[in-house]
Order: sequence, then C-alpha cells, then structure tokens
Amino acid sequence: MSNITSHDQSWRAWLMTDAPTSRRHARLANLYQGWLTLRGNSMAMFGLGILLALLLIALFAPLLSPHDPFTQSLSNRLQPLGSEGHLLGTDSLGRDILSRLIYGSRITLYIVALVALIAPVAGLLVGTVAGYAGGWTDTILMRITDIFLAFPRLVLALAFVAALGAGIENAVLAISLTAWPPYARIARAETLTIRSADYISAIRLQGAGALRIITKHIWPLCISSLIVRVTLDMAGIILAAAGLGFLGLGAQPPSPEWGAMISEGRRFILDHWWVATVPGLAIFTVSLAFNLLGDGLRDVLDPKDGSQ
Repeated sequence: MSNITSHDQSWRAWLMTDAPTSRRHARLANLYQGWLTLRGNSMAMFGLGILLALLLIALFAPLLSPHDPFTQSLSNRLQPLGSEGHLLGTDSLGRDILSRLIYGSRITLYIVALVALIAPVAGLLVGTVAGYAGGWTDTILMRITDIFLAFPRLVLALAFVAALGAGIENAVLAISLTAWPPYARIARAETLTIRSADYISAIRLQGAGALRIITKHIWPLCISSLIVRVTLDMAGIILAAAGLGFLGLGAQPPSPEWGAMISEGRRFILDHWWVATVPGLAIFTVSLAFNLLGDGLRDVLDPKDGSQ
C-alpha cells in the first residue's frame, strides 16, 4: 500500500513540476493542472457527471430500456407516472416514455457530435484563412459570415431544412450551416493576434508557407477558445434540434427524438402533462449540463476571460 502511495506521489510531483524535461512532459503537466482546476469546480463536475451518464445511457440503451420504444399498445395509452411497468408513463400510442427517452439520448448525442465536428472545423478554416490572408480575402469571407449572422439561427435553420427536406441528417446539416459563423469570428480574431507575433515571422523567414503556418502554428492556438465556445453552444444546438423536431422537420416519426416527443405531447398538456414535460425536462437537464461544463472549461482554458 505504501509503495502504491509513493508511486502516486511521484507521478503527481512529476506532473506538477515547474521545469518539464520535454515537450510531452510539459503537455501532460498542463493537462493535469487543467484537470485539477476543473475538478475544483463542483458545478462543472456536476455537468460532466450528467453528460457521462447520458453517454452511458446511450451506449447501453438496449440493456437499460425496459420496453421496446416503438411498440404501440392503444389499450395502454396515456398511463400516468409510476403506473405498473411504466415508470414515466406512456404516450398517446401506448409507448413507454422512459424507453423512448433512453433511445432518444442516442439521437441527441448523434446530433451534438456531428454538429460539433462540422461547424467548428468550418469556422476555424474560414476564420484563420481570412485573418492570415487579409485584404480582399478577409473582406469577402467576413461579409459572408456577417450575412449568416444577420439571420436568427433557428429561422435560418428552418429555411435550410425547408430547402433540403425533413430528416435528421438534413437537420444536422442545417444547424451546422447556421452555427459556424461565431467560430469563424473567434478564429479570425485569434489569427490577427498571432500572425504578427515574432515567432511567426521567424517561421516565415525559415521558408514555411502559409498552409504550414496556419495548420501547424495558428490552429493549435485557436483550439482552446473554440472548445469553450463549442461546449457553451451545445445547449443552443440541442434546443435548435428539438425545435426542428417539434415542427416536424427533424427526426421523423417514429424516432424517439425529444423535440418530436414534446410536439406529440402538447395536445395533452392539460390532462396528461407528463407526455410533454418529461422530454422537456430531459432537454433542460442536458442543456444545463453543457452550460455548466462550458463555464468550467472556460476557467481552465481561458482563465483571463473567466475572471472578467
């Protein structure tokens, strides 16, 4: 036991050192100190716990789901909370709400993951190219960005989905097309600051081209700001996806998408409130978890901004 304790202490001392011996050592030490800062934020850890639980629920949905989320039983419709065999009741077609919530977590994570992969990458590419190139390239790209920012996100997403057609993939594409402009603005601001740095000038004198400078030296410095923004934007992305599902333009029936479940339950909101309220609480909980985690990551990755 004492050997294990001393081993842990030596690892901790190695990670907490002020004089790293290599680039890898410095990176690991920075990650460990960031984790300690994040772990000290109880609200951020609470949000992280909710998201990890959501991930596990989505991963083990077939094992956790008490019923088939698509099986209908009209003789068992609109059962209240706590009814026999249905902890969260049933909907208007007799389907178990808890099972549909569990499987709906997969759709939520699917949308979040795809948008988080598409929108920040597109914004990073546009913003860094605009900021580094300057001139007419910067002007054209930023005016296009301003056009997208001039429209409310949900309205613009509705227009794209109306043009592309209803469906979860088209909803993801529409949300991504409306979500990238803020990332482009952040990346451009970071690039304008970085491109005039002395080490960038030194790299340029060594013969490095624009592509190498952007991908190897500017992108890594923009990542932390984008991670914070992505985490804080996840709540809005979930709400946008739920809004499209509520309007029938997102995931199509009988998919157990949370927004579509609210849309179905709104007809019974006065007499059978749980049909719409339960998925609404699920959306609220996950959105709150992303916001709490985003605040914690901002303190870790951008402490200057978090202290203002």
